Amino acid sequence: MCGRFVSTTTPQDLVGLLGELRWDPAEALAPSWNVAPTDPVPAVLERVDRETGELLRQFRPLRWGLVPSWSKDVSGGARMINARSETVHEKPAFRKAFTARRCVIPADGYFEWREVPAEADRKKFKQPYFLSTGSVMLMAGLYEFWRDRTLAEDDPAAWLATATIITTDATDTAGRVHDRMPLTIAPDDVATWLAPDVTDATELHHLLRRPADGALRVRAVSTAVNSVRSNGPELLDGAEDPLGLAD
Repeated sequence: MCGRFVSTTTPQDLVGLLGELRWDPAEALAPSWNVAPTDPVPAVLERVDRETGELLRQFRPLRWGLVPSWSKDVSGGARMINARSETVHEKPAFRKAFTARRCVIPADGYFEWREVPAEADRKKFKQPYFLSTGSVMLMAGLYEFWRDRTLAEDDPAAWLATATIITTDATDTAGRVHDRMPLTIAPDDVATWLAPDVTDATELHHLLRRPADGALRVRAVSTAVNSVRSNGPELLDGAEDPLGLAD
């Protein structure tokens, strides 16, 4: 699974990669080197403007952990940070969003962990690794809107926008660290992936790509990243690799 990632890409950075974007400067997210479930995450999506009828490509924050529109409350969102590509078009929680509400979530890379066995002078612990392509990854995502029916419809707090990241079996270097990995969308395929009128599941599945074909760069990093309270570029500094999994 992809349970933590790094996101320092700005909307301005993405304009050069994805073309014109609309965003609200008041919703801009600060760079994060330790994005965790239920955090706001940056997403690019396309929505029809209600006033003009124009299809607009937008950059907006979404809460990580998808809450289906039919959910009674938001408590299950933290468990749905990932959607398996093998079943995303079938599962009730994801199939509607897969058809109509897709997004890309830019990331610098993501973290995975492997357990290091105990030895005479230390207890067992989880060693974190940072996996990346060396450039921005456009992770394939889905988003949903959930309505809090205890609040008036025109209350801004009545609506919650959430997202999930699509994953698949890990291969090559990524598979050495964890058995799952996030899927990405190539820049040339973003327009098709985001288009609300593209609904064919087979066509959509063909757009999903393993980043770097699975041959990701792997770096052991400090266990400081294990705490969601830790944040900063120093989390990406290299560390000793007790399992020999890094490049």
